[in-house]
Amino acid sequence: MKSEQITRREFVSAATFAAASALALKNSIAAEPRGVKVPKIDTHLHCFAGTDSEKFPYHAKAPYRPTALATPEHLLSCMDAAGVDYAVVVHPEPYQDDHRYLKHCLDIGGGRLKGTILLFSDRPGSLEKMPDLCQQMDVIAVRVHAYVPDRLPPFGSKELRHLWKMATELNLAVQLHFEPRYADGFEPLIKEFPETTVLIDHMGRPFQGTPQEHSKVVKWSRFPNTIMKLSSIPTTRQYPHRDIQPTIRELTNAFGAERMMYGGGFGADTTGESYQQAFARARSLLSHLSENEQNQILGGTAKRILRFG
Repeated sequence: MKSEQITRREFVSAATFAAASALALKNSIAAEPRGVKVPKIDTHLHCFAGTDSEKFPYHAKAPYRPTALATPEHLLSCMDAAGVDYAVVVHPEPYQDDHRYLKHCLDIGGGRLKGTILLFSDRPGSLEKMPDLCQQMDVIAVRVHAYVPDRLPPFGSKELRHLWKMATELNLAVQLHFEPRYADGFEPLIKEFPETTVLIDHMGRPFQGTPQEHSKVVKWSRFPNTIMKLSSIPTTRQYPHRDIQPTIRELTNAFGAERMMYGGGFGADTTGESYQQAFARARSLLSHLSENEQNQILGGTAKRILRFG
C-alpha cells in the first residue's frame, strides 16, 4: 500500500526524474528510424446501444440519451476501412457507472479496443467498483467530468483524492474532461500524484473558456505526467468560429509530440472514408511538425503510454 503522504523533497525528486525521463524519451522519439510503422490509434470515441436497447439501457441519471446506434461492430468495420489499428472506447455519461455495454464493446473488440471507466467519488459504492472493472476489462483510465455546475466532482474533498489514489494503485490514468474555469480544482491532485498519468480531454476545451482560463491548462505542460489529447477538434463553422490552428501550435510547443495523442472521427454516421478523412484533417493541422512527430500524435504516443500492441 502506498503512503498517504508525499513530502516536498519526494515530489521534487519525482518531478525531476520524470522531466529527465521525458527529455530522454523525446530524444529517442526524434531519433526513431524512418520506415518503422507507427500504428494509427483513435484514443477517444463513444459507443451507444441506443434508446431501444433492453439489454443495455441508459442510466436513470443520464444527462443525454443518443437515439442512434454506434456499435463496436460498426466501429471495427470503420477501423478496418480506414486503416486504424486500435481505439479507446470512452465510457459515456448516459450509462453513468453501469459498464455493461463497455464490457460488451471490449469483448467484441478482440484486443483492438481498450476502455475508460466512469465512476463518481461522491456516490456511495461507485468507487468500490474500480478494482473489479479492472479485472473484467482492459481499461486504461478513469474519467472525471467538471463540465457545467451540475456536473462537477467534489473538489478539495477526501473522496476525489481517494479516486485519484485508487487509480494510481491500479495503474490507471486519470482522464479529465472539463471546462478551463475548473482547472484550479484539479491542479493540487496533479501535483500530489506525479506518478499518475493525467489525460486532458479535448485540448482542455480552449473555446469554452477565456484565453486566460485556458492558459492555466497549457501551463500544465510543466507537469511531466500530463498528456494532452487532440480530440473534439472544432471547425470555424462552430461557435465561436475561431481558427483552432494557433491553439494546436501552442499545445504542440508546450507538450511536444511525445505527450500528445489524437482521438476522434467515429460516430453513428461514420464511414470508413469519413474516418480516414478525420485522421487526415488532424495530420493537416499538425503540418508544422515533422512527419515522425505527426505519427507519434496519431498513434505512437498512445501505443507507448496506453500500452497498445
